[in-house]
Amino acid sequence: MRIPLVYCEEVAEAVTAGQPVVALPSGVITRGPDGAETARRAEDAIRASGSVPATIGVDKGRILVGLSDVDLDRFASARAVPVVDGRDLPVVLAHGTPAATTVSSSVVVAALAGLKFVSSAAIGADLVHLTRSGVVVVCAGAETDPRAALEFLESHGVPVVAYRSDDFPGHLRVSSGLRSPHRVDDLPVLVRAIEAHWALGNPGSFVVTTPTKASDAADGTEDTSTFSKEAAAVLVTVAEVAGELAAAHAKEFSG
Repeated sequence: MRIPLVYCEEVAEAVTAGQPVVALPSGVITRGPDGAETARRAEDAIRASGSVPATIGVDKGRILVGLSDVDLDRFASARAVPVVDGRDLPVVLAHGTPAATTVSSSVVVAALAGLKFVSSAAIGADLVHLTRSGVVVVCAGAETDPRAALEFLESHGVPVVAYRSDDFPGHLRVSSGLRSPHRVDDLPVLVRAIEAHWALGNPGSFVVTTPTKASDAADGTEDTSTFSKEAAAVLVTVAEVAGELAAAHAKEFSG
């Protein structure tokens, strides 16, 4: 069987024209009006960086590659929309129920839809999909246990490169306290490294990290049970870099 992919108009036009597209998880939208506003800010950051955003959702047995404003508001206002990982996608699609996506399910969809870039605030515990899907994941580190995440990615041949920073970021904090395996400061060098990864026959993802801004970093007093301004800020910061990287990649390797 084929999984139905429904591209919104903006994304469909971008794909047809060969413009860079960045996929975004939609889990933030389920946080209500604040989450929906943050999702729009992240999308706008990608557009301002020269790329086209494609927020990923699931509904009626179809994968939505890019949410329209109507879809975004519908997901934000709906009650009890689950946020599903990559392993959950087959069951949700079979049921035909709506669902928002995490970074792992967005990675699966991006690879299926032919999109090369995913922007996420952080990588989560479900890292196995990064070993299977040939996409670039731009993030601000790992949501939990950064040391374990780095060890897993290393053991599975997934490169981790810090863009213009020495450390592996700490999600809501500038640093996790761990050094990144590599640092690259120039976008042309970074996009060549990405292409070299796949040219060498590696099937998995390529992780690029960028830290939140120091002025937006968490100080340990924020309420982690709510969607904080620090969480919103890192989503937008990462989206901006993801848009720049996708645009640079398209410029270097278009055609």
